[in-house]
Amino acid sequence: MRNMTKKVAVAALAFACSAAFASAWPTRAITLVVPFAPGGNIDFTARAISDLIGKSLGQPVIVENRPGAGGVIGAAYVARAKPDGYTLLLGNSGPNAVANAVSKKVPYDGVKSFTVIGGITTNPAVLTISTHIPASNFAQFNAYARGRAGGASVGTAGNGSFTHLAIELVRAATATPITVIPYKGTGPAAADLMGHTLDAMVDQITTAAPLIRDGRVKAIAQLGPVRSPLMPDVPTLAEQGFPAVDATLYTGLFAPAGLPPAILDKLSSALTAALKDPKVQQRYREMGAEPTALTRVEFEAYVAAEAKRWANAAQTSKVSIDD
Repeated sequence: MRNMTKKVAVAALAFACSAAFASAWPTRAITLVVPFAPGGNIDFTARAISDLIGKSLGQPVIVENRPGAGGVIGAAYVARAKPDGYTLLLGNSGPNAVANAVSKKVPYDGVKSFTVIGGITTNPAVLTISTHIPASNFAQFNAYARGRAGGASVGTAGNGSFTHLAIELVRAATATPITVIPYKGTGPAAADLMGHTLDAMVDQITTAAPLIRDGRVKAIAQLGPVRSPLMPDVPTLAEQGFPAVDATLYTGLFAPAGLPPAILDKLSSALTAALKDPKVQQRYREMGAEPTALTRVEFEAYVAAEAKRWANAAQTSKVSIDD
């Protein structure tokens, strides 16, 4: 009985200390890890809200870029960090869903290793083709691909990348004959697309938009469930008579698993306030990303569902980087 009383007392003391810590939090700067290089869309997404979150919490939020391995290096760093609210991740579909889908060697679980704080944006992929191809819609591109030995050459950001799985979804849905050409990022693929040595590629609509506007490439299909406001004149695959394909990249704010509920509430509230700022919303929409309308609980379910969906896509298309 005495041991039981002691255990209850210890537990009560631990709870009280934890509650006191959460009440005082934060007392120092918070690090927001971006698992990609500076200057990209994910980096811009983080920097658009970091100052506002910091002002809400009363401490600076410092963006720290830890690129490599498609976002895995930065995400793994956060997964290993203390769940004290001082190390956060600007996660997305790559490190939080696709990475586990294409490899069993990723040192974390994109869902279980993190606490979901909230969603930030969604950003559909788009299929672009070289201007030398005589096609202005997906049906014409499909016919072009069927008339070539080996089908159309389609570039991706690398084997097992988000863009790789996206084009596999398109291939499965439309039976378009293609040859996948993996690059080290979408930049080199875009260069070859503009140079007419590549037929097509998949990219985020935010990075493809400037090339499309300048007429350097042609957009023939959006790969999201609905048209992005950034490209209202480019139809989805479903609108063109082909089965729907959903290749949408999400971004969200995450912390290591085990984050105390009181700290989670503070961070979630600060994120929600930042996303309501009209300037932030305008900046995201100018990038082609749509601010999420999901609640934290809804986004948590969405993250788990996306992990399963991309795992199924990788299994069906037999895409793995472990081979």
